[in-house]
Amino acid sequence: MKYKIVYMGTPHYAREILKTLIDAEDMDVVLVLTQPDRPVGRKKVMTPPPVKVLAQEHGIDVLQPSRLSEEGIEEAIKSQNPDFIIVAAFGQILPQSILDIAPCINLHASLLPQYRGASPVQQSLLNGDEKTGVTSMLMEAGLDTGPMLEKIEFVIPKEMRLFALMEQLTRDACMLTLSTVRNFETITPEVQDESQASLCKKIKKSDGQIDFEDAEIIYNKYRAFEGWPGIFAANGTKFDEVALLENDKTHTAGEILSFEEESVVVGCSKGALKIGILQPASKKAMTAKAYCVGRGKKIGDNIL
Repeated sequence: MKYKIVYMGTPHYAREILKTLIDAEDMDVVLVLTQPDRPVGRKKVMTPPPVKVLAQEHGIDVLQPSRLSEEGIEEAIKSQNPDFIIVAAFGQILPQSILDIAPCINLHASLLPQYRGASPVQQSLLNGDEKTGVTSMLMEAGLDTGPMLEKIEFVIPKEMRLFALMEQLTRDACMLTLSTVRNFETITPEVQDESQASLCKKIKKSDGQIDFEDAEIIYNKYRAFEGWPGIFAANGTKFDEVALLENDKTHTAGEILSFEEESVVVGCSKGALKIGILQPASKKAMTAKAYCVGRGKKIGDNIL
């Protein structure tokens, strides 16, 4: 027996889950829905979502509605008579009319009911959580509020950043997708405990600004905002190759405490960080030592 799947998703995380479904002998992906192509980069090149590219490589029909309420979308899904609708980072709320077509299973990258919403992986890193995971959930009209089906937990190494954590959770989500579909009839859905629920918002560029107040908070931002928006000072200076040295001693915010080879140790009001790379606004990145030498900065001076 093959399970007929309608799939909804957009970014790399969703692409890998789709690939797992395509490669599974007992899954038949009959239709894919993803977000419209978007302009990317300075030249605004129209770029298809990763899910669309993969689906087309395998000859699977693709729809790209701006809204699922668009004319013909519900009918197109119904016409496939799917056993399941699988959803992963699709970016749109499913209307009840589509939820009623077949069981809709969402692969959410948190241990629900924690971190419902748009940025669960970043939020877990920002909070310095010891563990996170992926939850398969039976979807309903609310945002990530449906009954939970299965979970895979992962203990987060202290140094792990966003990209590596996303890779791990993507692998886990792929395994969980197959497990949940194959065992669906024997799984007892678990209602989420609303008293434990939390919501996370979409990341904004301004979230990456730091002020050398709390070293641990800055380090967790560095982990969570890998790639974009990164971490930066109010004057636009960006910081990379950051390590948390200690999180409790009191220092003058932004004071250069010492140099370690090409890196600089910077004090915060609470704690200290080692910074390997600085990039002033509109200039090339350089080692922290080169940055300080070029500006005549020494121990006791402010890094900025």
